[in-house]
Parts: sequence; C-alpha cells; structure tokens
Amino acid sequence: QVQLVESGGGLVQAGGSLRLSCAASGGTFSRYVAAWFRQAPGKAREFVAAISGTSVRSSYADSATGRFTISRDNAKNTVDLQVNSLKPEDTAVYYCAASSSGGGTWLGLRYTTAGSYGYWGQGTQVTVSS
Repeated sequence: QVQLVESGGGLVQAGGSLRLSCAASGGTFSRYVAAWFRQAPGKAREFVAAISGTSVRSSYADSATGRFTISRDNAKNTVDLQVNSLKPEDTAVYYCAASSSGGGTWLGLRYTTAGSYGYWGQGTQVTVSS
C-alpha cells in the first residue's frame, strides 16, 4: 500500500512555472501507474496527466498538452509535474494519484478516470494570478 505526499504548489503570475512533486512510500512504486489530477473550486476533479510504472507511456489532458510534463524517478519514489506557461484557469488543488491495477501498465486501466486510482495525496494548491 502506497502513501503519497505532494509539494511544490504556490502562488505564481500568469506565464510562470512551477514544479510539483509527489513522494511515494510504502510500496514498489514501479508497479503503480501515477497520475496528476486537479480540482478547482466548484468543479469536478479532472485528469491532468498520467505515466506508466516504467515511464514507457504518458498521457495528457488537452489543457495540459504542450505546457505540462509528467516524469517519475522510481529510484527516488517520486513523480513530478512540471507546469509551464501557467494561466489563471490552471488555479486548482493538484492531487497525485496512484493505481496498482495492471502492475504499473495501463492494461485495462481507465487512467483518465479518478475512480481508477486507489491512492491519493492530500493535494497542493496552485494559484495563478493574472
């Protein structure tokens, strides 16, 4: 069973960048698909990006493509989200999530769906000012 702790959020001006980090403990991290979701006030939690257990595959929401990059270091048990060219509409709490389904592969996993992930961090706030 894995525990997740996010860090790296903050207040940034539009056009700025942040690097969000998620530290995992308690499991063999390479056996987990990892993802980032976000939730803005009054809105549903939405998929941002996902990466397979050995980084072979990654996927992004349309809103993140070209601006965000997900990466992981299984030796350090971390998964990061580099967020560039931030916009006010990126303001949200960002959550790290992990799924052990498929042993770290995407086989049979609906990786864009929050319900597919059994492990979540507490979230880190990202606020983008205009």
